Amino acid sequence: MKTIIICAGGPEEEIIPLALFLDEETEFIGADRGTLQLLDAGIVPLAAVGDFDSVSEEEMEKIEASGCFIERRPPEKDETDTELALNLAYSWNPERIILTGVTGGRLDHMFSAVQLLVRNAGEMKSTQLTLANRQNELTLLQKGTHIFKKNDRFPYLSFYSMTEAVRDLTLTGVKYEVFSEDIHLGDTRFTSNEIVEPSCTISLQAGICLMVRSSDS
Repeated sequence: MKTIIICAGGPEEEIIPLALFLDEETEFIGADRGTLQLLDAGIVPLAAVGDFDSVSEEEMEKIEASGCFIERRPPEKDETDTELALNLAYSWNPERIILTGVTGGRLDHMFSAVQLLVRNAGEMKSTQLTLANRQNELTLLQKGTHIFKKNDRFPYLSFYSMTEAVRDLTLTGVKYEVFSEDIHLGDTRFTSNEIVEPSCTISLQAGICLMVRSSDS
């Protein structure tokens, strides 16, 4: 499969428009209460994962009645529900994983999700990892060349290092082109660029780069 979307239990307004991804190359995993978000959208996920301590008995019956695979864990565990869902997603070897429903509300949950993606990016280099809500897409980029199409939903483009440094960053097809620059941890000068061509090309030689695509509304 090409894409797996993991839906966690964040506020409904923070979850991406799931209808945009309803095709034969996309599958879904519900992380705890996020399973209900999928079912309410008319989507039966491949799996539902978590301790389900945030759902009622009636809601759990709804999940069980959907017929999806359920991996239920005790509340006392080392992994978060999101981490369990991510581990399961990796077992299917997708090209891309999109994580949604982890923004809004508690910032520690969002920061935990970002750290989880960074850790996994170093271990699973063949899978593109993205954290998304309706206003932002955060994608981790690693060594190599990456091409992204212009998307009017997310006109702004920013880059940050998630390692000590990102080496030899080159950006073309954007308003402010960059050639063989390094981004160091803590740098903010690569904020608020824009794609001006039908697509842009991003390349780097080392490090993990966080690309943020965003909108003002």
